[in-house]
Amino acid sequence: MPGAFPSPFDAVGPHALARRAAEALQATLREGFIAPGLPSSILQGPDGGKMFGVLVVRQPDGTLGVLRAFSAMLAGRWDVPGFVPPVFDREARARVESVADTTVKALLARAEAWSTSEELRRLREDDDARQSREATEREAMRLRHDARRRQRHERRADILAMSTLTETERTQALHALDQESRGDKAEKRRWDAAQEEARRLLAPARAKAERRVRALDRLRRIVSRGFMKQFHDTYAITNARSESRPLRSLYGGAEPPSGAGDCAGAKLLAHAFAHGLQPVALAEFWWGTPPASGGRIQGAFYPACRDKCGPLLPFMLEGLEVSAPRVFVPPPAPTPDLSIVFEDAWLVVIDKPCGLLSVPGRDASLLDSVLTRLRARYPNATGPLLAHRLDLDTSGLLVAALDSRTHASLQRQFLHRDVAKRYVALIDGPVHGDAGTITLPLRVDLDDRPRQIVDPIHGKPAVTDWEVLHRAASHTRVAFHPRTGRTHQLRVHAAHPQGLGAPIVGDPLYGHAGLRLHLHAETLSFVHPATGQRVSFTRAAPF
Repeated sequence: MPGAFPSPFDAVGPHALARRAAEALQATLREGFIAPGLPSSILQGPDGGKMFGVLVVRQPDGTLGVLRAFSAMLAGRWDVPGFVPPVFDREARARVESVADTTVKALLARAEAWSTSEELRRLREDDDARQSREATEREAMRLRHDARRRQRHERRADILAMSTLTETERTQALHALDQESRGDKAEKRRWDAAQEEARRLLAPARAKAERRVRALDRLRRIVSRGFMKQFHDTYAITNARSESRPLRSLYGGAEPPSGAGDCAGAKLLAHAFAHGLQPVALAEFWWGTPPASGGRIQGAFYPACRDKCGPLLPFMLEGLEVSAPRVFVPPPAPTPDLSIVFEDAWLVVIDKPCGLLSVPGRDASLLDSVLTRLRARYPNATGPLLAHRLDLDTSGLLVAALDSRTHASLQRQFLHRDVAKRYVALIDGPVHGDAGTITLPLRVDLDDRPRQIVDPIHGKPAVTDWEVLHRAASHTRVAFHPRTGRTHQLRVHAAHPQGLGAPIVGDPLYGHAGLRLHLHAETLSFVHPATGQRVSFTRAAPF
């Protein structure tokens, strides 16, 4: 039994008591059952999976019980037998929903009717045809004028070279060429004026029609935001001291994010407080197809989200003794020494062990790192030393420069992607295909650092070539050749359903924690800054 309620933001994982309760629910889901009439197979469909939560509670008679919840709605339902109900006031929400549904649907219908109207379709087609015709005519005129210009240059050269022409005849001939040139320029001016008139007649009408489409969409969003405020006002949040506050008051004057109050943790605590149950331990996990952005794996446990639950859960837990959230602290590195693969007067190549940071962390307990050890070993070295980094959990080859000029040269090679890198990984499951390229743009998950997610709009380009090396019953050995060097790139590209579709063995962020992350930087090749010769280094994976 925990002495205090474990923090829902604990990064290390849930309490053993809550974990066992969650594993019991996972066993039920694995058997294909959620509730009567709801098979767990619905979580494997195109709509994706869902966060589930369990809360171990102490009942008034002192015995322990378990509450279960899912985030938001499940299969379009707020209420599912065996799971706690939503937090909002049902009658108040029903009143808002009846008006909101009718109003928003009407706005959507207006926008749809106009965006698909015959008038807008005709305006778009006419303007697109005009633009296409204009581009074709412009290119044809350009080619025609270019050909005439070349001809004039040739004729001008001939005229100047002809000794039989009198000076008057030569002047008249050159003047004729100038007249032809002025004629082409006049033709272009007349054509430009004609196109401008065509644009003046047609483009404004289309622009006005397109503005109406955007105006209707803006109106719908404004109205929807207004209704969202009304929806938020149907939530009264109660804490362990039986104090109640409106949901919107907990977000510091800002509007709560969509889905606030609907996470599994909030639903579980609200139900416990409403029925006189004392929370003991909470666990939340994902089940089903990962979301489009990645970052969730079936069966993996996750702390409460920061954007929706960060302002909400601390208030709900007021009145309970709550443990401080634990943060991940790497275990002591396996050896105090650096494994030197190669060194000379300009650079050193290290075989970094799993569990050793590349650079010191911000916390005082995270000072030990490759960089710290390099500075101790090479006290006269200048410059930043490390030319690149490896994740804490990744082992393998790192190159460091012992002077600023060498470091700048190595940095340029990394920047221009002239450094060849090969990683070996053990994938937790089968991999379809023998080789390929993964192109999934990545960015940090602002609500769950340092986790990275796939974002086609705001993500940075990330490209990985891969090939299968060996297949076993439950694991696949893969070689990665990253073309870019984004944070956690290989780990996300492995786990994401549009990547390999299975995480790397032992990945605590994107898969399931194990003894170690089975990812190793096996080969490193670059041009030596001092000798100009290409050098290659290899250290086989220790798994």
